[in-house]
Amino acid sequence: MSRTRTAALAALAGIALITTGCSTVGAPGGEEESAPSATAEGPFTIGISNGFIGSEYRTQMIDDIEEAAAEYQDEGTLEDLVLENADVDVNGQIQQIRNLINSGVDAIIVDPNSESALDAVFQEATDQGILVFAIDQAVTTESVYNVGIDQGLWAETSAEWLTEQVGEDASIVAVNGISGHPANEARWGAAEAVFEDAGVEVLTTADGGWDQATGQQAMSDLLSTYGDIDGVWTQDGMALGVLQAIIAADRVDEIVTTGETRNGFMRLWSEQSDDFESIGVTNPPGTGATALHIAMEMLAGGELAEDALTDSHNIVLDLEEPVTNENFDEAWAAVQDQPDTYVSDSILSREDVQAFFQ
Repeated sequence: MSRTRTAALAALAGIALITTGCSTVGAPGGEEESAPSATAEGPFTIGISNGFIGSEYRTQMIDDIEEAAAEYQDEGTLEDLVLENADVDVNGQIQQIRNLINSGVDAIIVDPNSESALDAVFQEATDQGILVFAIDQAVTTESVYNVGIDQGLWAETSAEWLTEQVGEDASIVAVNGISGHPANEARWGAAEAVFEDAGVEVLTTADGGWDQATGQQAMSDLLSTYGDIDGVWTQDGMALGVLQAIIAADRVDEIVTTGETRNGFMRLWSEQSDDFESIGVTNPPGTGATALHIAMEMLAGGELAEDALTDSHNIVLDLEEPVTNENFDEAWAAVQDQPDTYVSDSILSREDVQAFFQ
């Protein structure tokens, strides 16, 4: 076993020794271990597994990770960042992760294609002392650290806003991401519950693939099929296409739609009349870079604080304040010089992530 792999195993074993040394916070899965006897210095190798590249969000996510990694590489504490970055199915992502294991990485950051289908390969990695972090979408594997926002809360925020706009007994449609993906399922499950509780009828749902053009076509089809639509709930990556379809159908004054904090949508939002209202709830691509900072701290022997984890393996990041008409001008002014593909972002710095550690 390599020196850095041994260090990773030590960091995993010593996840959260309480300051007295008399009690411990369990590693994922609830097992209690002792803290490492010394701090490892590296250099370490971190692998990235991204199984979906069909959105600007994922491109920005990888860029954020690479930028964060460069600082450690300049310092000499990170030897290499190994990227497995391609459109693959679950089996393809399993192979991505096995490639990273075979490359001798000390930690893996993965944006997973499934909530549970990667369990076995995750176990292969953690059994070898490799730290594994799931970002953007949570997995059920208890030996994996989930790092990201609460996707259910993300969805509830915009769903509740939409119900307030359309009122009880309204009829809406939903343009979702990709069925089966963990974030999509968590989001739609939470949003659907809000609509049911509020007495809002969901006429149907359609997949937009987190893609603007696909989302626009899906919405155009829905407009042709359903004459009476009061609102649309959609996810990031499709909101611009959805709004473009509504504008093309000359129904922007009839149909309320949720939005996103991506510049293309926000630019179109800024061009509408003062009567137009929407909401954007940020899902930051920078979560991957935040996870890299956490991984590097743990590899170096850092111990997570007792209250850093929920449900034994989740590091939940706070949501940014949603963008609505009330704060739109300020939010738009901060990003309007960025390209339309830019997603409003937030990354916890190396200093920020210290709040998760003892």
